[in-house]
Amino acid sequence: MPRRRIGFWYRLAAVIAKPPLVVLFKRDWQGMENIPADGGFITAINHNSYLDPLSYAHFQYNTGRVPRFLAKAGLFTRGFVGTMLRGTGQIPVYRETTDALDAFRAAVAAIERGECVAFYPEGTLTRDPDMWPMAGKTGAARVALLTKAPVIPVAQWGANEAMPPYAKENKFRLFPRKTLRVRAGKPVDLSEFYGRDATPELLREVTEKIMAAITELLAELREEPAPAEPYDPRGARAEQRRKAAGEGTK
Repeated sequence: MPRRRIGFWYRLAAVIAKPPLVVLFKRDWQGMENIPADGGFITAINHNSYLDPLSYAHFQYNTGRVPRFLAKAGLFTRGFVGTMLRGTGQIPVYRETTDALDAFRAAVAAIERGECVAFYPEGTLTRDPDMWPMAGKTGAARVALLTKAPVIPVAQWGANEAMPPYAKENKFRLFPRKTLRVRAGKPVDLSEFYGRDATPELLREVTEKIMAAITELLAELREEPAPAEPYDPRGARAEQRRKAAGEGTK
């Protein structure tokens, strides 16, 4: 299936966003050759800064294949931001409502039209204390199994140094000039999972394989070993409750 044209709104977004990114940051981009030239596909990206969607979008825009992000539905009604999200074809996510499946259907439809859908499998900014990817959610795995589209793992690092997540003070740290590093890997081989029932266990196994590929790329970018197990925020909260309960009985 041929690629979809970038379109007016995405080009307008690039005109607005690219100049400050070029001026304020250095770039280290690797793996552009792994972005498919044609047809629908999925990218799965780690998330460690509110700035990293711009860093990643800049990288992929320059490949000629623009991403369609899944974004909170409330953003689509917010003035100019909402206009740009709607115009560039981003996909609204209605969390915990009867419309929650619409994002899933829209992602599948976009891939079938030959577009790229970008997933942040962690679902939010990483809570890992050392900024490694957390355990992922299963949305990207579900879409991947249904469409059999290539899944390209993408790791990024550097945006978090300029705009640390959850920082209460000095939110922007632009100087010295930071380097936005983005690396796209080869497609994750999920063929062993095709044709099987999409049980929760299978979706979790697929998700773990996708997250492992992202984490491996990030370890290469950071030039340091990744943790043996990904940070699990639910497990961490459960452990905190156990400790609190134990202290309360003393």
